[in-house]
Amino acid sequence: MSREELAARQAALLDALLTGAPPPPGFAPDRLRVEADVLLTKRRRLMAYLRPDLAERLGDRFAPLFAAYAAAHPKTDTIRAREYADAFAVWVGDREPAKRRRWFRS
Repeated sequence: MSREELAARQAALLDALLTGAPPPPGFAPDRLRVEADVLLTKRRRLMAYLRPDLAERLGDRFAPLFAAYAAAHPKTDTIRAREYADAFAVWVGDREPAKRRRWFRS
């Protein structure tokens, strides 16, 4: 196998693990899904550690929102974890505008 072929297979494996793309030939889809879920959980925990404010504010919505973000924006080795967490916060902010405060006269 050439380096180019190996690189292509590795890229396909990472794509399957990080974005839910179809598994490359030779990999069991169910086992790959388990590994992908483990990696997603690990990344979600790191996001909650780096941005506890966001995890607390989102509550039960944190996990599904992070899963959607992670599938659409796979982390690469060119972005640091804190930058990734901040990008997730911006992404969430674009989808969930802050609640407006209402002031009432008594």
